[in-house]
Amino acid sequence: MSNERPGIVGFIQSDDPVIACEWSKKSHLELRVAGVWDHGGPPGDADRFAVLIVAGIDDTDRAIRVRGVFRMSASRTPALKPDRVTCDLIPLAGVAVQIDRIDCLEFWLAGCGAGGQHGGGEDSKNHDRRSVDFHNVSLVYVLGIHSVYCSRMIWRLWILFLAAGCFLVGGCKDAGSRADLVFINGAEPESLDPAIITGQPEGRVVNALFEGLTTYDAGGRAVPGMAESWTMSEDRKTYVFQIRDDAKWSDRSPVTAHDFVASWRRTLSPETGAGYNYQLFYIKNAKPFADGEIEDFSQVGVRAIDDRTLQVELESPTPFFLELCAFPTLHPVPVKLIEEVGDDWIKPGKIINNGAYLLEEWKINDRIRLRRNPGYWNAKNVALEVVDVLPIAKDTVAFNFYASGSADLVMDKGLAPPSLLEDLKKRPDFHAAPFLGTYFLRFNCKQGPFADARVRKAFAMTVNKQEIVERITRAGESAAQGFVPPGLDGHIAPEGLPYDPEAARALLAEAGFPEGRGFPLVRYLYSEGGLNEAIAVELQSMWRQKLGINVSLARQEWKVYLNSMNSLDYDIARSSWVGDYPDPNTFLDMFVTDGGNNRTGWSSKAYDDLIADAARAADPSARLQILAEAERLLVMKDVPICPIYFYVGIQLYDANKLGGIEPNVLDEHPIKSMFRKSPRE
Repeated sequence: MSNERPGIVGFIQSDDPVIACEWSKKSHLELRVAGVWDHGGPPGDADRFAVLIVAGIDDTDRAIRVRGVFRMSASRTPALKPDRVTCDLIPLAGVAVQIDRIDCLEFWLAGCGAGGQHGGGEDSKNHDRRSVDFHNVSLVYVLGIHSVYCSRMIWRLWILFLAAGCFLVGGCKDAGSRADLVFINGAEPESLDPAIITGQPEGRVVNALFEGLTTYDAGGRAVPGMAESWTMSEDRKTYVFQIRDDAKWSDRSPVTAHDFVASWRRTLSPETGAGYNYQLFYIKNAKPFADGEIEDFSQVGVRAIDDRTLQVELESPTPFFLELCAFPTLHPVPVKLIEEVGDDWIKPGKIINNGAYLLEEWKINDRIRLRRNPGYWNAKNVALEVVDVLPIAKDTVAFNFYASGSADLVMDKGLAPPSLLEDLKKRPDFHAAPFLGTYFLRFNCKQGPFADARVRKAFAMTVNKQEIVERITRAGESAAQGFVPPGLDGHIAPEGLPYDPEAARALLAEAGFPEGRGFPLVRYLYSEGGLNEAIAVELQSMWRQKLGINVSLARQEWKVYLNSMNSLDYDIARSSWVGDYPDPNTFLDMFVTDGGNNRTGWSSKAYDDLIADAARAADPSARLQILAEAERLLVMKDVPICPIYFYVGIQLYDANKLGGIEPNVLDEHPIKSMFRKSPRE
């Protein structure tokens, strides 16, 4: 695509929608062509121009609306009658459309200006406004229309959304407000409360706003954060952390050891509803306090010796405890502020945080804007002043933003369009590496047909995992037989359930559903994204063909999807898990009875005992053997889950322009470690 921009043609005046199309749910966009302006050359000349067409963005229903046309002058009113064109949206920045009569044209959508309610007066008469705001929604304006002669009568619509503040959903900002880094983060965060979040998209933002005793470096390693140093007892059960003198909250008050005690107490308190509270159960008496068996928090193994000294006593040696201290659940939060304003504490203008960035703006389904925190203890080594985080869950939309230059970085593992992967893998801006992540299915073990382990096994044994990674994901993923990904020292992988449709049908018949007869209608739940959609359709086909069972598909927006899983409002659910620290336990302890991230309703005393035994084991080799036994019970015997494949981490960015991103097993890429290698063009 050429970088040359034609001059401004005009802007929209009409407030009446001409065409509406829902971007997130439909595969086409209808445009009304208002005619052709003849520049004066011979018929078919390359200088013929179409009259301006402008699309508006409506953030209430995520629809793109063509809001009208602007005719360049009364003396050059098009003679042709309007035509209507239907464009198939392909996962590229360009859209080619076969139509009649009109020559090949390139439309450049180039962002927007300052905005403002469109009205009358001289400004509107002269058509020199650069954007129009209607009903609190900004218009995208067309910078120019450039004609290109095309004898085959094909229109190529190059839709270029500049990240000068104009995004698919939401309003437009002044072109001068372009951030130092614009990155696409996946789904809209469910929250920014470190104690509440459970997803990776939320974690990236929270780790920029907050910092624990330790923090992640660019390689995903735990390094000193709020604690400048620490000591460990000989029995490896007691840690003493020294909080650095220059650790500050964003209101410039000091971060103290007492803040950690209060924050961890809040996370463990049942009224907080922290799904990850079990990450603190390695601390002495933390679990009994969370379960209500102990009311006196002073019996929990965490105390502030003084403002700068925090002592933590563990139930047993925990080899990954320093990595846990970098995890969001263990971040300090401003407890007094939370008690004063409640859930509103995470909003811009109210939030007090201690990380490398401040929360300047959070517009739902638009963007999160972060600004470097000048009071952060290591601010001199934070290179990027302003960062915009875009919540885009659809892979084709995400790629369009990146391909058009509207975003510098695509971070989420599911945002590379599967149909483009073969070509993307050949590009220098495609970066892929394995990490500790598993794509899997959850079964609702509490109610319905999947309360029977035989039914769960039957469904699991008719999933052709190899076919999924070869035909759908295509980024180098490996089929998963176990739940714990490879790459961890000493991990003993199970052989897993085989792909065996015949044995699966026998299990289904044994459970009372021969050849699928009498099986109730069940629902497969999945979150937005092209990859999730493709896998859902493939699984639906496999179960219909191999078991004779029809499964309905239910796609939900990220927050709704998480709520459905938490409330067990599903039969089968698409799931994924990324390790929180480099140890098999981070994958296995989530399925203990009533665990915050269990989300299956499954309960097994044998499994619970194995996880508890592993936590108490002093011998590392014996501990790994116990965890291996637990994993076999999980994926081969009781089967509350079905592993599908192990992830390959994917990022899209120009390594000649952006640095500080290193492949690592935790897929941790701190924003504070990133930097530009050259000034933005």
